[in-house]
Amino acid sequence: MRTPTFSVEVITLPVSDVERALRFYVDQFGFTLDVDYSPNDAFRVIQLTPPGSSCSIQFGNGLTDAPVGSLRNVYLVVTDLDAARSRLLERGVEVGEIRHKMPIGAWDGGFAPGLDPARGDYASFANFSDPDGNSWVLQERGYRKV
Repeated sequence: MRTPTFSVEVITLPVSDVERALRFYVDQFGFTLDVDYSPNDAFRVIQLTPPGSSCSIQFGNGLTDAPVGSLRNVYLVVTDLDAARSRLLERGVEVGEIRHKMPIGAWDGGFAPGLDPARGDYASFANFSDPDGNSWVLQERGYRKV
């Protein structure tokens, strides 16, 4: 029997103001608008995809009953965390300081300021939240690898 394939395609975000969320993710963050569909006043779905991702986000009206801002620590993986953070800061996104796993090679849950000195995969992070408080983690993988 063949093993089925599973892939995460969409994550639903609980937001309070659909237009504000749309401006944040498209204008400030740079997500691509895939769908903006509203057949009536009670239902609207907006689907956006981060650059280079095969997983999208959705928000709108009538999509979820999760509390606004309750999404926690969804990871966006980037190849150059310093450049990604700088770009987001320039676009008005409040991104926390970069930190890396510590101690290196024997991580016990601690962090130290700055990028991982070896720029190791999955070792450096920075956090941000959208206007509703949904939280995200930027994580570096593949820095300067061919």
